[in-house]
Amino acid sequence: MKLTILGCYSATPRTFSNPTSQVLEIGNHIFLIDCGEGTQVELRKKKIKFSRIKHVFISHLHGDHFYGLVGLVSTFKMLGREAPLHIYGPKGIKEIITLQLKLSDSWTDYPLHFHELSSLESELIMEDERIEVSTIPLQHRVYCNGFLFKEKPGDRKLILSKVLNYDIDKAYYNSIKKGKDVVMDDGRVIANEELTTDPTPIKSYAFCSDTKYDEKKVPLLNQVTALYHESTFLEKHKHLCERTGHSSAKEAATIAKKASIGTLILGHYSTRYDSVELFKEEAKEIFENVEVAEDGKEFEF
Repeated sequence: MKLTILGCYSATPRTFSNPTSQVLEIGNHIFLIDCGEGTQVELRKKKIKFSRIKHVFISHLHGDHFYGLVGLVSTFKMLGREAPLHIYGPKGIKEIITLQLKLSDSWTDYPLHFHELSSLESELIMEDERIEVSTIPLQHRVYCNGFLFKEKPGDRKLILSKVLNYDIDKAYYNSIKKGKDVVMDDGRVIANEELTTDPTPIKSYAFCSDTKYDEKKVPLLNQVTALYHESTFLEKHKHLCERTGHSSAKEAATIAKKASIGTLILGHYSTRYDSVELFKEEAKEIFENVEVAEDGKEFEF
C-alpha cells in the first residue's frame, strides 16, 4: 500500500503549497482522493500514469477539494482516454462537472460515471474481488465524507511439507487455501490449521478531511493501518475549530488513539503556521506514531 501526497494544505493554492489531493495505490488500483487545483500537474511530477486512474473520490464540494477535477477530466479526453472514469462525491458533483463540460463544448469521448452520495450513514460504494471502499460520514460545514479503503482477506498459505507428508491430492489445494479441512479416504480429518498459516494481514487506509472533532467515526476507523486526518489548527487556535468545522492536531491524535490505528498522518494545515513540525509535536503528546503530510511526500505500508 502506497500513499502519495499531491497537496495537503487548506484553502487556496500558493507558490509553495497545493490544496488537498492524494493518490492511494492498493489492491492493484490507483485511487485519486480529492482533486484540488494543480492536481494534474502534481500527477505528472510524480510520474503517475493517468490511464491507471479509474476511480476518483471527492469528499465535499469546497473548492480546495475538487476545483482541479474538470481540468483533469478534460485532459483525459485530450489524451485519447477510452476507459470509463468513476467519480464518487456528494450530490451535485454531476451537475457541476457536466455544466462546465457542456458550456465549454468539452464532452468526454469516454464513459463518465457519477456516483452521487447523500447518506448520513457509512455505506459501501465500491467493491471488487480484492478491495472495498466505504464512506466515513464527517462533520463539516457542508455535506462531507471521508473514505475507508480496505483489502479483502487473502487465501491461507499452504505448508507444502505438511501437505506432501499427508499425500493430499492437488485437487484439494484450493479448498485448503480457502480454510477447509481435509477428509482422507480412511475417514481421518486433517485440520486446516495443520496444513496452512494465516494469510498476509490486510491493509487499510482511512481518509478524513475535512471534519471537526467527532468520536462517532471511531468504530469505522478501528485498527486501520493508516489514517490521514485533517489538522487545520494548532491548539492555540482551537477556538476556530468549531466555527470552521475543522480539527486541531491534538484532536486528530485523540481520534487515532481511541481507534487504535497504526499510523496517523496529519494534513490540511492552515498556512498561518511556519512549520508542519509544530503539528507533529502537538499530536505526539497524545499519540506516538505520527507522520506529517507534505506535498510530494510518499508513504509505504
